[in-house]
Amino acid sequence: MKFQIKRDFEPAGDQPQAIQKLVEGVRKGLKHQTLFGVTGSGKTYTVANVIQEIQKPTLVIAHNKTLAAQLAQEYREFFPNNAVHYFVSYYDYYQPEAYMPVSDTYIEKEAMINEEIERLRHASTQALLSRKDVIIVASVSCIYGLGSPVEYEKVNMKIAVGQEISRADFIRQLINVHFERTTADLTPGMFRVIGNILEIMPISEKVIYRIEIEEGKIKEILVIDAITRGIIKSVDIFYLFPAKHFISTPEQSARAFKTIKAELTVRLKELEKEGKLLEAERLRRRTTYDLALIREMGYCNGIENYSRHFSGRLPGEAPDTLLSYFPHKADGTPDFLTIIDESHVSVPQIGAMHGGDSSRKQSLVDYGFRLPSAKDNRPLKFNEFEERVGQTIYTSATPGDYEKKHSEQIIEQVIRPTGLIDPLVEVRPIISSPRTHLGEEYGGQVNDFIKESETAIKKGGRVIATTLTKKMAEDLSEYLKEKGIKAEYLHSDIKTIQRIEILTSLRRGEFDVLVGVNLLREGLDLPEVTLIGILDADKEGFLRSDTSLIQIIGRAARNVDGRVILYADRMTGSMERAIGETNRRREIQMDYNKKHGITPKTIIKKIQDITDQMKSEHAKTVSALLEIDKKLFEKDPQKLIRQKEKQMDGAVKILDFETAAILRDEIVELVRMAAPVKGKQPPEASSGGHTTTAQSKTGYRMTKVNPRNKDLLM
Repeated sequence: MKFQIKRDFEPAGDQPQAIQKLVEGVRKGLKHQTLFGVTGSGKTYTVANVIQEIQKPTLVIAHNKTLAAQLAQEYREFFPNNAVHYFVSYYDYYQPEAYMPVSDTYIEKEAMINEEIERLRHASTQALLSRKDVIIVASVSCIYGLGSPVEYEKVNMKIAVGQEISRADFIRQLINVHFERTTADLTPGMFRVIGNILEIMPISEKVIYRIEIEEGKIKEILVIDAITRGIIKSVDIFYLFPAKHFISTPEQSARAFKTIKAELTVRLKELEKEGKLLEAERLRRRTTYDLALIREMGYCNGIENYSRHFSGRLPGEAPDTLLSYFPHKADGTPDFLTIIDESHVSVPQIGAMHGGDSSRKQSLVDYGFRLPSAKDNRPLKFNEFEERVGQTIYTSATPGDYEKKHSEQIIEQVIRPTGLIDPLVEVRPIISSPRTHLGEEYGGQVNDFIKESETAIKKGGRVIATTLTKKMAEDLSEYLKEKGIKAEYLHSDIKTIQRIEILTSLRRGEFDVLVGVNLLREGLDLPEVTLIGILDADKEGFLRSDTSLIQIIGRAARNVDGRVILYADRMTGSMERAIGETNRRREIQMDYNKKHGITPKTIIKKIQDITDQMKSEHAKTVSALLEIDKKLFEKDPQKLIRQKEKQMDGAVKILDFETAAILRDEIVELVRMAAPVKGKQPPEASSGGHTTTAQSKTGYRMTKVNPRNKDLLM
């Protein structure tokens, strides 16, 4: 199937010339091009048109998960009939293995995987191996090790009506490709057996395939809704991919055991020669124990550190990554398009990944915690990344030195089709004070920002404030709440899906002021924002450089009433350059508007986010119950709550904790609806069950108990 863009409007402003030049550049074989586009000029729409013209699978790289989610949603709107997928790190929590020699402290790896994101990762790789009209929007996790696409595709199971297979063989095949057998409810990557019927939930989907075997043949294949158990359709054939990306055959495993033992022998001699007897004994015991676990259980904690041996790679050879799943020409050169969004941040981030990982691994190797081959479980080096990506288009309002140096063509896209002008920028004093109370510490800037925010909110706008630290963001958010302003904070400690939900809530008007640090800069599309306050704008550094300031200012460029206040006691060079560039763009846009008789209009954008597809069945069930009980709630909320509490107690008595958890979360929401407390946040909405279950990469299953469920589970 070909890429087919859905257009609600034709390209306008600078977009037609940008599309034409970029397409010509790709067809000429240019390796590097830059789209130098101002905020709100429609860079994503321009790139979408290029993708349609070029008709190649496309990788879009963003520098954080939040931006990647937003881009994925935008591309899905542009290409509703094509495959657009979201590929980011699946860790909700990740503490890497490390050793600190100074304090003689060893930190064991801890990880918790978000199963919904893991499902989306599998959907990405499966789409790349099965079709051509694919766009993958990824974070920099795309340069980290992933199983071999050759082995992954090799064990792909074709299941068809009439196929000869025994029940026992079918079960054995499923287990060999890492599906788990269960007698309970199915989740992605699991199957259950009822007589001659097998029910399977593929790792990339949330529907059940019901396969009936009769007299050694597959009689029927039904696709069933996992919640209602209703039949969606009947199919004659479907393909089942492995439940894990890392696949190895018995032959590969046998070879890996030999090469691991050989490496251990060599390394022990090196350590003993250096007089490191403690390190040698530690390595001997650890590796021997890991090998025993792998032989008996099929995994061990930290099995990824032996990945080179299982894949058969040579020492120092680059690992397979998501890039390996994209198509390549016969000579091995990449045959796909790469878009690096907000490249001034994404490119340096890609370049820095290997260095940090290598330093940590070297310490583990030096002190006998890991074999030297552990260093080959790593992200790509930057030169390896360059070799493995296709023709690249960098997009940014502030291109970095790398893009400027390497691009064979830089296309400027300054004109906004909407006629929107860059926001007015005003500088106001901080009026610093040594006193410690938050409102006094910032002196004038916080009090002034509150007054300006109240004015903007009364007019129906949203407001953003940027601070220099996470703590300042949290404190300012609380202080605003004390002043009667609905506010939330956003920074890197907040989980991926929750970040997206917070931004969506801001757009919906569920609160009015968002306070953050650098996550509020690049790429976030918030057309409802009419005011941005940049606190401590004169503190020169990464967060207050001219590039950062231009990016922050750009968040207010999607609304006709957008304006920005820089709070500073002095005019820095970065501030001068940022204000100068903003004014230059304002003049170009105003001249264009005057020439074409355009009246600026605020961007109108549908409010939705990718998390709608990532909610658990538990959360969907709770939402459905709330809708069913809506009339009873309106009639007598307290009576309904008492009824639900009685039902929950009854479920607990018969040990039906799943039903009890659903009822409990419905009660939490009913209580919140019945008696909202002014100035306080409502109880946390249901997010998917009385526990959040995750699976580590090693195969261990871990359960994180939600605090609000404590009474039920203890």
